[in-house]
This record gives sequence, structure tokens and C-alpha cells, in this order.
Amino acid sequence: MNVKLGFVVSEFNRDITYMMEVEGREHASFLGAEVIDCMYVPGTYDMPLAVKRMLKKGVVDAVVTIGCVIEGATQHDEIVVQHAARKIIDLSLEFDKPVTLGISGPGMTRLEANERIDYAKRAVESAVKMCQRLA
Repeated sequence: MNVKLGFVVSEFNRDITYMMEVEGREHASFLGAEVIDCMYVPGTYDMPLAVKRMLKKGVVDAVVTIGCVIEGATQHDEIVVQHAARKIIDLSLEFDKPVTLGISGPGMTRLEANERIDYAKRAVESAVKMCQRLA
């Protein structure tokens, strides 16, 4: 099965999400999947609308979200990830297609974010496996 993936990538902390995206694309290719659509959004909080638009097009088998939310002075990072993750799950169920969470954070430093770049790889692998198992 040739899995067609869409990526929704946060531009916030782009130095990290760029590396996550590169690793995600490489892993998709390694698994025989193809990234056929990619949308860039300002931040993780903005992802659900982009995911919904991508799923509405009906051309992807799954969507991989790629983002990085670093801890700040307030609990803002926790709120962003919690609400984005909840809506991402809801969209997966609404459209009956995998939408995977390749978002690192909350509660991490920039150094920890660099150590978690492989979250994108894990999200790609999850998307491909879910497509294969739900086929």
C-alpha cells in the first residue's frame, strides 16, 4: 500500500521544526510513503484548521502534525498543546483517518526540544502503520 501523507508544520521554533520536517520526510520515504501535501502554519495552536482543510480535500490517507512547544514563564505551552492535541484527535475521528501527533512539548527546554526531533519520525511511522492496519 502506497500511503499518501500530508504534513502540517508549525513555523514557530522553525529551527527545530525544520529539522523535524526533514527527518519526517526521510522516514516517510524509507517506509515507502509519499508526502503529497504540506501546509505551514504560524504555530501549533493553528494546526487544527489546516488539518481539517487538508482532510476535506480527500487526497491524503493520513496527516502528520509537526510542531515544537517550548516552556515559557507561564503555563501557555501546556494550554497550546492540550487544546491542539484534543482538536487533532477530534478531526481524526471526524474524518476517519489517522492524524498523528508529532508535536514535542510542553514543559521542555530548547535543549530538550533538540533531543526530541525524532518525534516527527515517530509520528510518520504511526501514520503509516495506522493506514496499513485500517486498510
